[in-house]
Amino acid sequence: MNKLLVSLLLTLGVTGLAQAAGDAAAGQAKTAVCAACHSPDGNSMVPNFPKLAGQGERYLLKQLHDIKSGARQVVEMTGILTNLNDQDLADIAAYYASQKGSIGQADPALVERGAALFRGGNLQTGMPACTGCHSPNGEGNDLAAFPRLSGQHAQYTALQLNNFREGIRNNDGDSMIMRSIAAKLSNKDIEALSSYIQGLH
Repeated sequence: MNKLLVSLLLTLGVTGLAQAAGDAAAGQAKTAVCAACHSPDGNSMVPNFPKLAGQGERYLLKQLHDIKSGARQVVEMTGILTNLNDQDLADIAAYYASQKGSIGQADPALVERGAALFRGGNLQTGMPACTGCHSPNGEGNDLAAFPRLSGQHAQYTALQLNNFREGIRNNDGDSMIMRSIAAKLSNKDIEALSSYIQGLH
């Protein structure tokens, strides 16, 4: 039974179980510099900066560690995390995860195509449905550290999908899940998916 549980946790990609838990209240005090781009509650008003509010805590923590280590290159965050320790990062992740995310609007002209891709994938190209990892309403899967997509800025989502497709972003693990999926998306697919996700709730 124990072997089965360990195997399941490894399959889901759960790591850092012994890590200190984040303190959302402490995290709020540590996000002053973050607010310039992501807004005080994590609902960024600028479409090229991601909304962090309501994002899964495990996913946020992984991204913070990846950005700090250089495994994920984000030019705008160069040096911002350098002086933060593991507890600081955990607290920041806990704070943003505890906030309520906002929802945008999808372009009505792109909803049908975006919904079809998100919910059903594309059999012709072998692209799987996004719902498998990110859930039908875009809430994600925090246990597996799959991010919440619901309400994310279309511009930001499109940039990330393009970056995965071009190999610019490669912190999706050895299985290359997002890189292999994004490689199956056309520019029009990315536009429709990103717009649909922005209004998804």
